[in-house]
Amino acid sequence: MGYAKERGKLEQLIVKIASINTYDQKSLAILVDSYEKYSHTVRILKNKNADSFMDLYTNELQAIKEAKKTLRESDSDENRQLNFVAYKASIVSALEKTIKTTLDTL
Repeated sequence: MGYAKERGKLEQLIVKIASINTYDQKSLAILVDSYEKYSHTVRILKNKNADSFMDLYTNELQAIKEAKKTLRESDSDENRQLNFVAYKASIVSALEKTIKTTLDTL
């Protein structure tokens, strides 16, 4: 099965969020949009090949959700910035793992 289309979408998301480093509403909106697009793409991949992508679908999405929840519950600007960076890192990590899996799965 070919995963080039989905991999391309994921690679575009990494490029899109690469320059985001500071918490503000615009940056948060970009990360939320990227998360939603990742979620949709990994769901498509899971439906194509559940054996290869089910762990990513369950574990990586859960890790992103937890990071997002922690960000929402931040009580100070400093904590919000730290949790924002962690949220971004969880999305990037999930994207990279999924891209690697698409390359390793034939």
